[in-house]
Amino acid sequence: MAAALLNKRCGEFFEAQSAGLDPGTLNPLAVEVLREMEIDISKNKTRAVFDVFKSGELFAYVITVCDESEAKGCPIFPGVTTRLHWSFPDPSKASGSLEQKMNETRRVRDKIDNRIRQFCAEHRSK
Repeated sequence: MAAALLNKRCGEFFEAQSAGLDPGTLNPLAVEVLREMEIDISKNKTRAVFDVFKSGELFAYVITVCDESEAKGCPIFPGVTTRLHWSFPDPSKASGSLEQKMNETRRVRDKIDNRIRQFCAEHRSK
């Protein structure tokens, strides 16, 4: 969600890419709550951080969004870059009814979106 939101909010400054420790599957609830904002990630492929690293591409920023309670599962991206960590709960860990899971995923989406709006505003003012 973070990469898609960053590309929407300040794509004129950044081109965000998403990667995790292991490639997995897209969270269908995340796909749905982003669709509510007219962002379609349904065709996105998941990628492993190691594959991104092997590409040799350089990044100005590496932003991790792992929950603090799962810090050991948060990827480390080697190389010269500015590293930022924004802790958000993992929406795929939400429990309860479908409606409760959707509401939690929306809550996390909105928190990420607010943080990205702040980040973009900081770069627009530079």
